[in-house]
Amino acid sequence: MTNPQPIAIEAEAGKTYFWCACGLSANQPFCDGSHKSTAITPMAWTAPESKTVFMCACKKTGNAPLCDGSHNRP
Repeated sequence: MTNPQPIAIEAEAGKTYFWCACGLSANQPFCDGSHKSTAITPMAWTAPESKTVFMCACKKTGNAPLCDGSHNRP
């Protein structure tokens, strides 16, 4: 099984996004409240500028919520 690829979003400067850290959301990479059955909570991230960013979908990144290429590692 391969890990999910990062998800490109058009971030808006100053807007806060809630990144799904648990992996259960049906609205990846964003939180939909599915974490409530876990001890994991979403991460708030405010875009510093308007641009395309790649949000982590594999949940292994060391640079949450942004992809750091961890999905390519075994």
